Amino acid sequence: MRSGAMEESAVRRCCLGWDFSTQQVKVVAVDSELNVYYEDSVHFDRDLPEFGTQGGVHVHKDRLTVTSPVLMWVQALDLILEKMKASGFDFSQVLALSGAGQQHGSVYWKAGASQALMSLSPALPLHQQLQACFSINDCPIWMDSSTTAQCRLLEAAVGGAQALSCLTGSRAYERFTGNQIAKVFQQNPEAYSDTERISLVSSFAASLFLGSYSPIDYSDGSGMNLLHIQEKVWSQACLAACAPHLEEKLGSPVPSCSVVGAISSYYIQRYGFAPGCKVVAFTGDNPASLAGMRLEEGDIAVSLGTSDTLFLWLQEPIPALEGHIFCNPVDSQHYMALLCFKNGSLMREKIRDDSASCSWSEFSKALRSTEMGNSGNLGFYFDVMEITPEIIGYHRFNAENVEVSAFPGDVEIRALIEGQFMAKRIHAEGLGYRVMPKTKILATGGASHNRDILQVLADVFGAPVYVIDTANSACVGSAYRAFHGLAGGTDVAFSEAMKLAPDPSLAATPSPGASQVYEALLPRYAELEQRILSQSGRALE
Repeated sequence: MRSGAMEESAVRRCCLGWDFSTQQVKVVAVDSELNVYYEDSVHFDRDLPEFGTQGGVHVHKDRLTVTSPVLMWVQALDLILEKMKASGFDFSQVLALSGAGQQHGSVYWKAGASQALMSLSPALPLHQQLQACFSINDCPIWMDSSTTAQCRLLEAAVGGAQALSCLTGSRAYERFTGNQIAKVFQQNPEAYSDTERISLVSSFAASLFLGSYSPIDYSDGSGMNLLHIQEKVWSQACLAACAPHLEEKLGSPVPSCSVVGAISSYYIQRYGFAPGCKVVAFTGDNPASLAGMRLEEGDIAVSLGTSDTLFLWLQEPIPALEGHIFCNPVDSQHYMALLCFKNGSLMREKIRDDSASCSWSEFSKALRSTEMGNSGNLGFYFDVMEITPEIIGYHRFNAENVEVSAFPGDVEIRALIEGQFMAKRIHAEGLGYRVMPKTKILATGGASHNRDILQVLADVFGAPVYVIDTANSACVGSAYRAFHGLAGGTDVAFSEAMKLAPDPSLAATPSPGASQVYEALLPRYAELEQRILSQSGRALE
């Protein structure tokens, strides 16, 4: 399929999935058989050079403050819609649309902006009509880390970091929206009081399509340090700690699969959308990816990239000082969790270079020639300070739990891969995750092409591993969510609406005897991790 071109000219009823990410705006069209047949994108640095961004952002002089121009996002939508129109895309066939936004970023609509949104003229592009609609033109985004003082104040206001995590799903993080709003209120009180609505990037994008303010959805709202994730309402204590009159500026949150309205007449008249085209609540890019990978209850997705990320489907979350718990974007009664591990593919490549002569096939051979459990040898490998847990350096232990300075090459390779996956399982279980008989593990990213690494993953978790094509997973997940919203949202299981979607392919199943080996090793690994943490003065309370 050519980007920006349709596979064929036949009329197809479809849903659109949008992704307003850090570096670009992307769209896919997915037909009623759940096939992607159109995609296009606008790259901020390349296609909108007048905004002077690098990687879609402006890094300020303090190196902590990171923003993006809100009008760049608006103009990118104009551009991509014009590209679709020029390619002959038939907007009248769009049944519904939904989308994703980079998480945590915030948009500040000026008093009177809702009037401008409601009275858009189809003769003009959006950016010309919305220029004066924002009280802050440069929006704080997820890369910003300038709000440490606000984080400490928020945690103190609710009784500490663990109390905040129990309420909102995460301890205070600099990038989380509540802390960013608190900074805006403290440093720019005039702009704050001139703001009639605060949107996340996701609900801002949905508002452009609705021609009115779209509510924030539960799932992306969980990335703000403001939403009470059990009650699904704003936490009064958190709101009060961040800024005055905040609840009215945020509006009430809604389930992620809600139909929030019909498309604005602007798009009907300018592009030929059908008047009945529905807008389903937009959500964050990580929740949208969970939908794109079609996780189900008990499933886990492992993205094996520069950093490794775990996506978990949880029923009963246990909020902790690490990781993030969000409301689940496809089932508002359940939850999802995210865990990030910094030492991912670069660490695997370093051990490959040192112990397998820079060869992946030698690396794989080492995994095949060593036994499960590595004869009791366990290793911890962190080139950079790890997030989960906070450890740096290499630590190797023999079967007697004595720290040793080196392992033979093949033992080193298995110790690395087993250790990386045991850490993932231990920390996932710390957030309330449990492997179930129906659990599937979905593996994505560079290392998911290595079947021997995936075999270790299947063995450590005791569950089958599948691989899935996740190119554009936030976009495709958004189109899937649009179909789910159309089908009835909260009244219909997401998996029911997704029955026609392509199945992931099976890559590895647990070896016989794996569960006995790792059930014995996992408690040892967790104990040694605590030992290393206490030696470095970072033991978890």
